[in-house]
Amino acid sequence: MIQPLIDLVEQQLLPQLNIESVYPHDPIVVHHVPKPWKLLGAGNYAAVVSHPDFSDMAVKVYAPGRPGLEDETEVYRLLGKHPAYSECYHTGECYLILRRLSGITLYNCILRGIPIPRRVIDDIDSALDYARRKGLNPHDVHGKNVMLKDGRGIVVDVSDFLKEESCSMWDDLKTAYDRFYFPVLHHMPVPEFLLTAVRKGYRWFNDHGRTGSDS
Repeated sequence: MIQPLIDLVEQQLLPQLNIESVYPHDPIVVHHVPKPWKLLGAGNYAAVVSHPDFSDMAVKVYAPGRPGLEDETEVYRLLGKHPAYSECYHTGECYLILRRLSGITLYNCILRGIPIPRRVIDDIDSALDYARRKGLNPHDVHGKNVMLKDGRGIVVDVSDFLKEESCSMWDDLKTAYDRFYFPVLHHMPVPEFLLTAVRKGYRWFNDHGRTGSDS
């Protein structure tokens, strides 16, 4: 069943797809996606696309020079089947074929003023605990990497779950949810420039402020 999609990826998509990683902390730049492929999203390492004939699958293509393909394959092997995570069906030289997850990221929920129920936060907490029981270390879990789907929470990106260092992104997001979002902002759209400023400020604080406070 999956071989026709593998053939399309290797014969049609990869020869024409043009993606570039310019800055390691920013999403990759997507210069061209061949028709009829559709761009679903772009992260710091890879682009995710789909083909209309295989709407229940997604293809994640790593940008040239970006590491992580083998690690992500191993993460999916350890996770197995879980409703809050995708599954990896195939690993190629620079791409993964995954079960497609649909929904809206929590980041976009905030942008559009779509309420995020507490159950979504609890679902993601439960999914991250499951990953830890599988020997993984949830890392880089933030508003663009988790989604709301039919009132439930799902985790979109697990590529960094083999990293050993601690990561407070999800705990910080939950703190912001409890202190600011739920009491004040849960029905209010938030401008993107403000969310971008918060993201860049958080990264600066994480890279400099916390390091300085530990020294």
